[in-house]
Amino acid sequence: MPKTPVIALDGPAASGKGTLAQKLAAHYGFAYLDTGSLYRGVAYLLLREGEDPRDEAAAEAAARRFSLAAVEGADIRTREIGAAASVVAAQPGVRKALLDFQREFARHPPGDAKGAVLDGRDTGTVVCPDATVKFFVIASPKIRAERRFLELKAAKPGLTEAEVLADLEERDARDAARADAPMVKADDAELLDTTHLTIEAAFAAARRVIDGVFRRCED
Repeated sequence: MPKTPVIALDGPAASGKGTLAQKLAAHYGFAYLDTGSLYRGVAYLLLREGEDPRDEAAAEAAARRFSLAAVEGADIRTREIGAAASVVAAQPGVRKALLDFQREFARHPPGDAKGAVLDGRDTGTVVCPDATVKFFVIASPKIRAERRFLELKAAKPGLTEAEVLADLEERDARDAARADAPMVKADDAELLDTTHLTIEAAFAAARRVIDGVFRRCED
């Protein structure tokens, strides 16, 4: 077993990877990092300060001064911030500024945790290419839109499921096509399709893979 075991989960928005990652972290006693929240945090700082997320110089500067404390308590899960986060996440300067933070978290998980669980869109390919276990979590666009719509509809009464689906498909295309660290499945990642799975079923499937890898590492 590596000194610090790392579980990496990648995949598109609303595929279930975040919920799954949190459950895995709690189960194994690992620290959890939603890497996408870093980009949402940068987007939040930019929008709060009236900056344009497409301004690469401003976005990189925000990423370099970013800290988790700076966005503590902020609502970074809005539709507007999600769209802006996808824009800044495509910018090499922003990605470089946040890469060291993510790798340090994986190498030295906070709180004396035994390991780390990170989820995002390039965790297994760029951030932690040597992660102990990797998953690429997917679900059909329709199911993902339904899930995200249920999350957002209370705060956005006028929102339609069709709008959510269009937003997700636009983000998917942008994340997959970006030149720097595109969202792709790592060759050694386990594909986990949650379209027809409950979170408990997905959790059980992921645990079977992880436990098998951990046993082989200990042999």
